[in-house]
Amino acid sequence: MMFAPAHVREISFDEDYSRILNLWQGIETGMNVGRSDTPEEIKKKLQRDPDLFLVAEHDGEIIGSVIGAFDGRRGMIYHLAVHRDFRGQGVGAALLTEVEQRLQAKGCLKCLLHVFADNSEAIQFYRERGWREQKEDIVFSKEFFV
Repeated sequence: MMFAPAHVREISFDEDYSRILNLWQGIETGMNVGRSDTPEEIKKKLQRDPDLFLVAEHDGEIIGSVIGAFDGRRGMIYHLAVHRDFRGQGVGAALLTEVEQRLQAKGCLKCLLHVFADNSEAIQFYRERGWREQKEDIVFSKEFFV
């Protein structure tokens, strides 16, 4: 089934947070909702660069999201998610293209993202859009408890 194109816009926290959280929690694979996704943490993100947190909307429903980040040198992309009923419609591509353009406009020369190794659909999606695996890199993470 083909849908009308989604409208991509910046997040409005008060109107969108709970709907975005529902989207993320409904993603079957490749998405973890964690401590950094609480309302307080998302508000911190929005203080830094609100123009890089985007949603896709169709008929008043949030059907996709992406979070971009820029530290002045490198970019990161998080939580590119599209509701299962709207995949294959160009929603994810529209979100990715928009956040990439916004990062480039800020002067970002290189951007990174993480994909779970078992998320073959996402891996293929990114490859088709010019992203490449950094096989020479090993990703580390560390959680801080404050």
